[in-house]
Amino acid sequence: MSTLDIQSVLNKLGVQEINPGSSTGQTHFGKGELISSYSPVDGKLIGKVSTTTKEEYETVITAAEAAFKDFRMMPAPHRGEIVRQFGEKLRENKEDLGKLVSYEMGKSLQEGWGEVQEMIDICDFAVGLSRQLHGLTMHSERPLHRMYEQWHPLGVVGIISAFNFPVAVWCWNTALAWIAGDVCVWKPSEKAPICGVACQNIFAQVLKENDLPEGLCGLINGKVEEGEWLTNDHRVPLISATGSTRMGREVGQAVAKRFGKTILELGGNNAIILTENADLESTLVGAVFGAVGTAGQRCTSTRRLIIHDSIYDDVKNRLKKAYGQLKIGNPLDTNNHVGPVIDELAVEMYEKAIVKIGEEGGSMLVEGGRVKVEGFEGSNCYVKPCIAEVKNEYEIVCTETFAPILYLIKYSDLDEAIAMQNAVPQGLSSAIMTTNMRESEKFLSAAGSDCGIANVNIGTSGAEIGGAFGGEKETGGGRESGSDAWKGYMRRQTTTINYSTELPLAQGIKFDL
Repeated sequence: MSTLDIQSVLNKLGVQEINPGSSTGQTHFGKGELISSYSPVDGKLIGKVSTTTKEEYETVITAAEAAFKDFRMMPAPHRGEIVRQFGEKLRENKEDLGKLVSYEMGKSLQEGWGEVQEMIDICDFAVGLSRQLHGLTMHSERPLHRMYEQWHPLGVVGIISAFNFPVAVWCWNTALAWIAGDVCVWKPSEKAPICGVACQNIFAQVLKENDLPEGLCGLINGKVEEGEWLTNDHRVPLISATGSTRMGREVGQAVAKRFGKTILELGGNNAIILTENADLESTLVGAVFGAVGTAGQRCTSTRRLIIHDSIYDDVKNRLKKAYGQLKIGNPLDTNNHVGPVIDELAVEMYEKAIVKIGEEGGSMLVEGGRVKVEGFEGSNCYVKPCIAEVKNEYEIVCTETFAPILYLIKYSDLDEAIAMQNAVPQGLSSAIMTTNMRESEKFLSAAGSDCGIANVNIGTSGAEIGGAFGGEKETGGGRESGSDAWKGYMRRQTTTINYSTELPLAQGIKFDL
């Protein structure tokens, strides 16, 4: 994609001036320092976004608090209608927003469009959910009493998103928060800030058409400091943060200190167990995509293949052949399989990991290294997906490296394989490839995978919005998207109603006056 092409995309998304400081990104304060966004695809400058000053932050939070007072009283199905309209706007802008995601983040164009489709899907899910925010009814032990629970919105929800999914994860949170009656303040990743401006501009159209206040969804831009403002703000009862385990630990501690709530989606170190009963034809498709898709920068990317010793050599040879067919290059060209990593820092982490593999005793099956892509010499962010034969206990194997490095590990007994799967600090996604029901059921049992996601005969990468998404251990324990994840954006209230003429006490207590 040329500079002219990307400028056309930005114009269609209403991002002519990239200098947001307000809740929508359309009123430009321009007081903060500038963040330059360079595309990892070709190294070219996309635009500059102003960071949010403390004064501007206060304006955004004040607007959010004011908007919440009215929005919480809007019937939930009416809030769902607002989300429905946003979903329609996303459908209209899917092609251009997907291109921007691909160009600013570096993922393939198909994945960029897929990410926008996830936004559309969660909007559809939230619209239906807006009529299903059910509570329970309970029988009271006291005569002529009834008990029930209801759910109320929390208030201002702070969302801190990561570069690898610069728009979808924000929408996972925001769509549910909106139908719950919350308002949102979003801090996008400083590595993909223009995607955030584009999304705000799209939603601003919905606000304008419905005569709703900007404060329903605020935008702040910046790096660590601006995120800390959200994290430490007692006016923000819930922080949903996606990123590294290190970041999540800091956010979790800060929010807990003020008795706030968190939804943390952090690191992954995901494994696929290949048993001797695996269907290798389908298995390898999921394993290769899981390892190299998004250049290994998904939290659900496949990091480890734990392979039964009886099929180890066969799998190894098949993988080596498959990796030899991968095309590395411009992600906007759908003929390519692998685009760039996000920046040169990511390349350096990739290179350090490869060195560490050798130091710990591992060997490379498919060599890694930097790649120069013809016509894109301005970018230093392309690397070769590589494969290493290792032991599960290596320090580097237990560490999440956000890059296309796949580890091969041999096992002989399924209990041993499950123990290896669970032996890392992270607990996001996992999978087993087998046609043996007993093996799959064991993997899914309480003695099986300790991850938040456990799949059979599909890979670790990717998730449908209908299921709750999240993990355990150092992945944070949060849940987003489907199932009953909506409860994380609301507060539970238990209510007892006495419709008798007396006031009996619980547990038969007598208290006569």
